Amino acid sequence: MTEGNSIINAQLTPLPDKVGVDGLEDKWRAVWDEDGTYKFRNTRDRKAVYSIDTPPPTVSGSLHVGHVFSYTHTDLIARYKRMRGYDVFYPMGWDDNGLPTERRVQNYYGVRVDVSLPYDPDFKPPFEGTDGKKIDAKDQVPISRKNFIELCEKLTAEDEKLFEALWRKLGLSIDWSQTYHTIGQHPRRVAQKAFLRNLARGEAYQQDAPGLWDVTFQTAVAQAELESREYPGFYHKVAFRFEDGTPIYIETTRPELLAACTSLIANPNDERYKQYFGQEVYSPLFKVKVPILAHPAAEMDKGAGIAMCCTFGDVTDVEWWRDLKLPTRPIIQRNGRIVMDTPDWITDPAGREVFAETAGKTTFSARKVIVDKLRESGDLDGEPTPTKRMTNFYEKGDKPLEIVTSRQWYLKNGGTDAKLNAELIERGKELNFHPDFMRVRYENWVHGLNGDWLISRQRFFGVPFPLWYPVNASGEPDYDHPITPSEDRLPIDPAIDVPEGYDESQRDVPGGFTAEKDIMDTWATSSLTPQIVTHWAEPDEASQALFKSTFPMDLRPQGQDIIRTWLFSTVDRAHLENKCLPWAHATLSGWILDPDHKKMSKSKGNVVVPNEPIEKFGADAVRYWAAAARLGLDATYDIGQMKIGRRLAIKLLNATKFALAIGREDENHHVGEAAEASWNPADVTEPLDRAAMAKLALVVRQATEALEAYEHSKALETIESYFWQFCDDYIELVKNRAYGTPDEQGNVPSEKAVKSARTALGLGLDAFARLLAPYLPYASEEVWSWMHAGSGSVHRAAWPVVDPYVEAATGASPELLTWAGKAVEQLRKIKSEAKVSMKTPILSVVLSAASEGVDAIHAALGDIAQAGRVVGKFDLVAKHTAESAAEDAPETEVAVETSELGEPPVKKPKK
Repeated sequence: MTEGNSIINAQLTPLPDKVGVDGLEDKWRAVWDEDGTYKFRNTRDRKAVYSIDTPPPTVSGSLHVGHVFSYTHTDLIARYKRMRGYDVFYPMGWDDNGLPTERRVQNYYGVRVDVSLPYDPDFKPPFEGTDGKKIDAKDQVPISRKNFIELCEKLTAEDEKLFEALWRKLGLSIDWSQTYHTIGQHPRRVAQKAFLRNLARGEAYQQDAPGLWDVTFQTAVAQAELESREYPGFYHKVAFRFEDGTPIYIETTRPELLAACTSLIANPNDERYKQYFGQEVYSPLFKVKVPILAHPAAEMDKGAGIAMCCTFGDVTDVEWWRDLKLPTRPIIQRNGRIVMDTPDWITDPAGREVFAETAGKTTFSARKVIVDKLRESGDLDGEPTPTKRMTNFYEKGDKPLEIVTSRQWYLKNGGTDAKLNAELIERGKELNFHPDFMRVRYENWVHGLNGDWLISRQRFFGVPFPLWYPVNASGEPDYDHPITPSEDRLPIDPAIDVPEGYDESQRDVPGGFTAEKDIMDTWATSSLTPQIVTHWAEPDEASQALFKSTFPMDLRPQGQDIIRTWLFSTVDRAHLENKCLPWAHATLSGWILDPDHKKMSKSKGNVVVPNEPIEKFGADAVRYWAAAARLGLDATYDIGQMKIGRRLAIKLLNATKFALAIGREDENHHVGEAAEASWNPADVTEPLDRAAMAKLALVVRQATEALEAYEHSKALETIESYFWQFCDDYIELVKNRAYGTPDEQGNVPSEKAVKSARTALGLGLDAFARLLAPYLPYASEEVWSWMHAGSGSVHRAAWPVVDPYVEAATGASPELLTWAGKAVEQLRKIKSEAKVSMKTPILSVVLSAASEGVDAIHAALGDIAQAGRVVGKFDLVAKHTAESAAEDAPETEVAVETSELGEPPVKKPKK
């Protein structure tokens, strides 16, 4: 579009003989890479930049169509904003640290970590891929931590190549020069730097405390990673006894924890137990004296209404232990087994013998021992009764979580600080959620926090805490006085690097130092993606300029299921570090459902590998399916939608080729040759053409408003609906006039009328190429190259504005096109019902139309007649004056009153 006016100058390329969507991905992806179409131009003006905090997918094998679904939503916005003139900062990351990666590496290579082993530079893993089969732990080869990390890095690098190839084929407009890894050098430096600053401000702290523990993965688990699942068990009615032997019964699903019992708890309002509060009873088998206490969290209608508090059976035990200042009597180890040594609080000789029989056993085996002993002692009333209870699991784990006491690192998140909690609620109110109803999930999560964020993990592949501890003369670490490095040394690995003032010989010896062995939770790094990609707090000038022009970011796209983890934790980190929101908008995609309307997930085995539909239907078709779904709502995997998307892409190609071919012969050009065109809105003079432009102006306005509101599906529906009307009605109505074809009476359309049609066609197809570009990037680029050779990519072209189409419409109503389309539909219906060719002439016809449509149809009567091949009398009457209107008039707004058909054309014999 030339500057300063609305004229569109087109440089038309030779048109292909045949068009199709196959092969477009490879063709245009190569051009985009060569031209740097999507490269961030490093604009320094923050107002001119649109920055996206792209979700880094977990590198753990393969992507599925759920990823394609949500990442397409992000790409639609990126492409739209780029066409609106923004310099779009659209990086891609790979989340390649954490438990999923470790588990994949263990299974893929058949290895496990043994921290006591030395590094073997020549180590070769026993497997190179196991076809998805899980290798039992007993069959996994033990290797050093460093060897294991090397295998993690090797496998994730291979996975990332496959991921990138898929994203490129899908047509994501990523700037691939901005790629990062959550385990890479720069992200580790950012994560460690942020932690050290949190520590210096008192926001990060360590504490020996009971915490949720996954015995399979051997790591602590944060509140945000919990998943409540139904788990089968048995209620055991067990007698505690007063001094005189009188029993008081509790019901428990975990009798193996009797040795850890600290008290019996009942609700203070429970009349059954009020008389016993303050008294003491003896635990069965172990004869440990415990008090009967009151706490409002005790449920009167659950079990016997009185429960034993053990340290620790569940999170309620932790609450009671904390509130009532109960003793700590842990008996579960990190490996999920009972401790080997009999606790000193068990003094009864018979009780110590019972405990010795459970020492070192799994909780399942210990439970069997205890239940048998309770039967023998007469303290089990009746037999256990089956039940199902809701139990906490780690979201990636298979066994119920235990609660063990250990030293862990925590980060403040409002779970123990009412002031911070209120501030984070306010941050949520500042954030623009799309859709807005997702906001309540954020607020409910923050309101419901009951502890700070546990950020330490007892794993191997991840970002290490940048800490050491002094070792005292007795050889014990002094955890109260951690040794921290200066920021300019980051990133560091304390297991390899040495703190200032020490040397390697002083590692793990009295008077020396020892390394922090834990790593950070993967969310502790992922929560800093805005700071990572914008190069926060880096000393070089280029990084500082990038940060200034991209932070706070504009958009965080993500899944609805990780509002409590990724979205909230990122808000928390930015609030603590940057005193602001990390981004202005958050878009939340729904889930993909299989044909049975079940959520697709790898664990359920019902996922679809995205390469399959892309290969079969094309990337544009798959994008269309994803784009048709609204944010925040689940969508079904729908091949039918993909087929519609493919037809839409093909129609764009065919319609554009048809329109661009018109008129080339006039200038002594062949269709296969290049040509030039100039589409000036002032040349649109005919009523029907003006109506088409009026409708286009309306569509541009509505689509723009929808995309500005992050309603991509609404915009697509608006654009697509009019595109089909433009092709099926408008092009069919004006193609004869555009060609300059004489009507049935031999009247040749004026040069002005011909130019009006050709201009409207050019303006329309130019607009549709741009309007559909975010959705169908390959087909749109192809047709753009036909009409704007040498002008660059459609994805760098300006998004349509209404002005040229308003100018071309000069006050016309879009309804004129609608009425004309209805009239042609009735003319086609005559021939369809008569079962004759659409080329059959109509000798005479009388149409009736609602009074408000008569003038509109009259204005386009010439085009309607040519489109319907009306060669004789063509009359139009208002429906209320038609003789048949009173009784048997059709229900449609335009109807056939009378008609007479000529002879169908003679079919030419096939050669």
